[in-house]
Amino acid sequence: MKILNLTAVMLLLVFTSCCTSNKTTAESAATDTMETKKMMEEGYIAGTIVASTAENDCAYVIKSEVDGNSIMFDPINLEKDYMKDGMKVWYKYGMLRMMNRCEKANPVNITAMKGM
Repeated sequence: MKILNLTAVMLLLVFTSCCTSNKTTAESAATDTMETKKMMEEGYIAGTIVASTAENDCAYVIKSEVDGNSIMFDPINLEKDYMKDGMKVWYKYGMLRMMNRCEKANPVNITAMKGM
């Protein structure tokens, strides 16, 4: 009888933990979607920091997808906290009228930035 009770309790714990994890994943996805919508409504763009050590290349650029097109910006005022290759960020920017510092990206002034 004790073995049967112990088995029933173990099965209950297994099924409960499985259902809880699925619910948490669904809630997390919904929260991420709401956060994305909120940031876009506030004028932020999603991007990824890309580092380079190649000669005549920008040290750091921000790569984004806008309307299905890949774009790269050269942030002239990128803070050290964001100088991490592969870091996902939300950012706002202003275009600059200056010569490009590298071929692949247009120079921009970051007006606001947040990590994802």
